[in-house]
Amino acid sequence: MEELKARPANSSPLTPLGFLERAATVYGDCPSIIYNTTNFTWSQTHRRCLQVASSIVSLGIERGQVVSVVAPNIPAMYELQFAVPMSGAILNSINTRLDARTVSVLLRHGEPKLIFVDYLSRSLVLEALSFLPPNTPRPLLVLITDDDDDADHTHDSSPAVDFCSSYESLVERGDPEFKWVRPKSEWDPMILNYTSGTTSSPKGVVHCHRGIFIITIDSLIDWGVPGQPVYLWTLPMFHANGWSYPWGIAAVGGTNICLRKFDGPTIFGLLIKHGVTHLCGAPVVLNMLTNSPNNEPLQKPVQILTAGAPPPAAVLFRTEALGFVVSHGYGLTETAGLVVSCAWKPQWNRLPATERARLKARQGVRTIGLTEVDVVDAETGASVKRDGLTLGEVVLRGGCVMLGYLKDPVGTSKSMKEDGWFYTGDVAVMHPDGYLEIKDRSKDVIISGGENLSSVEVESVLYMHPAINEAAVVARPDEFWGETPCAFVSVKDGLTRKPTEKEIIEFCRAKLPRYMVPKTVVFKDELPKTSTGKIQKFVLREIAKAMGSRASRM
Repeated sequence: MEELKARPANSSPLTPLGFLERAATVYGDCPSIIYNTTNFTWSQTHRRCLQVASSIVSLGIERGQVVSVVAPNIPAMYELQFAVPMSGAILNSINTRLDARTVSVLLRHGEPKLIFVDYLSRSLVLEALSFLPPNTPRPLLVLITDDDDDADHTHDSSPAVDFCSSYESLVERGDPEFKWVRPKSEWDPMILNYTSGTTSSPKGVVHCHRGIFIITIDSLIDWGVPGQPVYLWTLPMFHANGWSYPWGIAAVGGTNICLRKFDGPTIFGLLIKHGVTHLCGAPVVLNMLTNSPNNEPLQKPVQILTAGAPPPAAVLFRTEALGFVVSHGYGLTETAGLVVSCAWKPQWNRLPATERARLKARQGVRTIGLTEVDVVDAETGASVKRDGLTLGEVVLRGGCVMLGYLKDPVGTSKSMKEDGWFYTGDVAVMHPDGYLEIKDRSKDVIISGGENLSSVEVESVLYMHPAINEAAVVARPDEFWGETPCAFVSVKDGLTRKPTEKEIIEFCRAKLPRYMVPKTVVFKDELPKTSTGKIQKFVLREIAKAMGSRASRM
């Protein structure tokens, strides 16, 4: 068989962009995007993306240059997930909730030649650009207006003169017959995403066409997404490109229900109005649904995929009691989507609901698109015992792992070591059945009296308290123990009496080993979060540190 080899006919670069062409052929007259009163079909979406890609090229943007987008989950944001890479450029979606100085850091680092800006983010981007050094080349700006937005808002008064065009103008003047720029190699960069910065400064993660193709197909198979689902965009597309589902929903000809912002009542209303079948979100979205005033049990099951932080078993239990079917996974910006999932075993259906929720709170096993996953000792690199107790670092290898960090060879080499693993920085245990369970970020492990304790485990107990809405646990300096758990909590609205610090501590003491019980409880109206609902523990750590050392030996 030596004469058999790779040839042009079997070596076309893998890319998810072709999913849109197929959707236009197979599902051309079917709905692709619904947003308030705006409705597009897949043939229309395909044509609009080609027109925008054509116009991007006409603006002088070259293959391999970065194009940034600052927009919420509106139709233009969805289209740009295709249109930008179809022009040959690298797509960089920026968090709309960042402050101007942080955005300026990302712009200086990513060096975009063009930025698409939602009109409500206009002043944010202009202010961010004002922070750039005087001699820094200024990118072109395209303004995305929204005539179909029924939300209450005040139009930004920043001068439109700063913008070279409007988004719809690019659509109108673009060539619908444009031959989109296919990658020369499947390893060509396609995406630049910045990490959320929950534990450190954001890093620029670069993904190639091949990796995005693999994670997209993998995500559809693992979640069991059928043909033509109705998908509600509660997960920001600027967060790891919505875990690959912009391309995935095109692949299966689904309907994208876009929305600028949402809350519990809005979600429940859209579930009924559009017959939503699928949605994604961090555990904060589950918490939002279970605490919504109109959270009546569903008439039809709705699939929810949650990740981003370990979901407390109590929150999972409450969500599924409403009729949602929750799937739980794990991934990072560096993997472009979820690469570990709690694959469900049929025999678990016979267990009590509380036990099912406990099992589902585990992250699980590798998806079929990932080559290997393990939990290893940080010092020796050896696999930890499969006892559900021994802590180690999660390591991964597979085709959807990033190319590396932009302009950061040191950071790339530290995380992607010569032993062939990507080191995630997440701390976990491996259970006897081969399912892993995340216990913490490495920076969030609390070392109290020489014992390593998981803040996630303490948080899971706190979420069992009927009065607690949100909880996060970090280390507080302690003169005797070195560190002790400090709990930050918010309580539910409408309580006739709020619990005291002593009551919360006693509640935990009845359910946890003594060394894991919070020694301090701080009540907050709301805990600081990233745009995707992850609690910013580094902010809370600074607060706990500023509180000073505890002197008692409780």
